This record gives sequence, structure tokens and C-alpha cells, in this order.
Amino acid sequence: MIASGRVSIYRGRLIELGLETAVLPNGATIELEIVRHPGGAVVLALDEADRVCLLRQYRHVAGDWIWELPAGVIEVGEDPLETAQRELREEAGLVATQWRELGTMLPSPGFCSEELFLYQAGDLSHVGADTQPDEQIEVHWHTLEQVKAMAVDGRIRDAKTLVALYRLG
Repeated sequence: MIASGRVSIYRGRLIELGLETAVLPNGATIELEIVRHPGGAVVLALDEADRVCLLRQYRHVAGDWIWELPAGVIEVGEDPLETAQRELREEAGLVATQWRELGTMLPSPGFCSEELFLYQAGDLSHVGADTQPDEQIEVHWHTLEQVKAMAVDGRIRDAKTLVALYRLG
């Protein structure tokens, strides 16, 4: 796809909303509403007993408490692994010495440029959380079997968490 024109409608602290005229591979010209997003990192942290660090976080947009993995937005100049390490420390109060890439995912590629980098973290140490004022987070530990059951029965509805669990195997 070739973008032939872009108009910015809104630019916030996190996203930009724009209109783009694009030429598709088949030659068709289309108008798109696109959300530009810096991307993020997601951490599936497993302790020595194969328990998963799972957050229960209030999400205003969903109007509910959501089960999800530690995750956050990539800051300017930050590597995705650095983002993963920062978010694990801030949200769960953990640092890890073992890291493994689980690939990437595109949550909503039809209208949003966001790409998420998925990681598995191990060899964990507790250092204390440093949550942001706009975050309401509870840290929980569940066995991998419990978390997979939560995914299957619908208690985990967060896409990035579901994909990371799937990639873990």
C-alpha cells in the first residue's frame, strides 16, 4: 500500500488520528481513518513454580476490571525490551534476568499502527511496584494451568494477554 496523502486530525500525548489516501496493491484508491500509535511491550513473567504474574487492572474504556499481563507504551528512544523491563518493574514490582522474545502482534491492523512486542521473563526478583497515578492495579499470581483456564472460560478478555499465552505454548 502506498500512502499518497495524510491529514492529521488530532494529536494527543499517546496517539495521532489521521485521514490518509492510499493506493492498494490492486491499484484501488481508498480513504482511511488511521490511528498512529508508538507501539508497546507485553511481559509474561513466570516464577520458579511456573506461576504467571497476572494483573487485575481497572480499564475505564472497558468499564471493568480486566485480567492482563504487565504491558506499556514504548517511549521515544526506548527499545521494546527496555519498555518490557520498565513496565514489569513499574506495574508488578519485578525485575527479571532471563528474557525471551515471543514475537509481535498487531492488535487492530485495519485502522491502528500499534505493534506489540511480546516477551517471556524469568528469574524474577521483587523490588516493589511504582504504578502511575492513573493506574489501578492489583498483582496476582496464578499457575499456568489456572491462567490458561481463565483464557478458555472468558475471564481473560485482553487480546495481548491471550496472544502471549498462545505463543508461550
